[in-house]
Amino acid sequence: MSSTWNPDDEPQPVQFGIAGWIRVVGKGIVLISVLLSGLVLMLLIRLIERPLFGLRRPVTPFITQGVCRIAFVVFGMRFETQGRPMRRPGAVVANHGSWLDIFSLNARKRIYFVSKSEVANWPGIGILAKAVGTVFITRDPKQAKEQKALFEGRLLAGHKLLFFPEGTSTDGKRILPFKPTLFQAFFSDDLRHEMHIQPVTVIYRAPKGQDPRFYGWWGDMSFGSHLIKLLATSPHGSVMVLYHEPVRVDAFADRKALARHAESVVRSGMQSQEGSSEL
Repeated sequence: MSSTWNPDDEPQPVQFGIAGWIRVVGKGIVLISVLLSGLVLMLLIRLIERPLFGLRRPVTPFITQGVCRIAFVVFGMRFETQGRPMRRPGAVVANHGSWLDIFSLNARKRIYFVSKSEVANWPGIGILAKAVGTVFITRDPKQAKEQKALFEGRLLAGHKLLFFPEGTSTDGKRILPFKPTLFQAFFSDDLRHEMHIQPVTVIYRAPKGQDPRFYGWWGDMSFGSHLIKLLATSPHGSVMVLYHEPVRVDAFADRKALARHAESVVRSGMQSQEGSSEL
């Protein structure tokens, strides 16, 4: 999440008329109501959950899952999964094609995202990210030790951390090389013999007749215009979340070897579902 990926071109803007704007207003009101209701309920429960359980969150992640599942219903977008989410202690790594990944990856599995620190200050999104327990990191090498301790504390508390090793979002149709930096935290003496990593492939299928990159969100794309496009669209496409077999951290010599394996598995998942030679 330290760089921005920019291809040569972006999809053409989607044109929609009065019916599209009616859907934007109607779905927008429902979506905002769902998000706000979930946020208020989560904050109220955290008032009890935090003093009793500290870092552990036995209840509130289920609220996050429910909200994310309802969001797909509001959009009118089909949500599918294959494979089994990991129950072992460890972390999850996935490709990153859109802000929709937040909903896609939360809808089935209880996870906590690792995100760049700037997201904490984004209007609206920052509040939601903090509420669901997102781990914010910086690119300052001077804080590497503190961030490593933060990772270890959350993992040892039983949290399934999820991060995007590509470092940036793409058009959702390809896999960029995985950066090994964040994998280093799992090789500490306290974690490497206990932790597992589960690779996950997120695959978006565009609505019929639309650009295959319809759900991708990258570069200088506006979040607002992308959201409006999704609210206005009918019928929608779908998203598939493919869970791969978890691997033990201590089965790999170092972070680079683990990153290469995770990238290969995630890439193979994309290719098996899309049959694309461009990945």
